[in-house]
Formats: sequence, structure tokens, C-alpha cells
Amino acid sequence: MNKDIIEGNWKVLKGEVQTRWGKLTDDALDQVEGNREKLSGLIQKNYGIAKDEAETQIKDWEKKMRNSRAA
Repeated sequence: MNKDIIEGNWKVLKGEVQTRWGKLTDDALDQVEGNREKLSGLIQKNYGIAKDEAETQIKDWEKKMRNSRAA
């Protein structure tokens, strides 16, 4: 899933993101607006993890979303 797909489908994907990272609030996700870097920073802040770990989690989530849409 590339940057354009995330940004273009943010309203749809926002619910999936909140399901995966439940500590993220609607208001915070509204500010992310599909920006992957902002999402990574928000995950780092709310979960107290390193940037590399946040990026790994996002990549895993993107892969899961691609696979579920292809099925």
C-alpha cells in the first residue's frame, strides 16, 4: 500500500487503523490525514516504541490490508 493509497482512502482506512492501534483517538487520526509519517509518530508517542518498531508495525498492517482486499 503506497502513500497515495493511504491518503486517498484515509476515511475508510481510519477505522482499520483504530482497530489495530486502539490507543489512537479519532481526533489524533483526523490530524494524521493519511500521512504515514504522522501516523508513525503518533504510534511511537502513544505506545512508547522506537521509530523502527512503529514502521515495522505499519508495514505489517499494510501487508495485512493488501492481503485482505485481494481475497
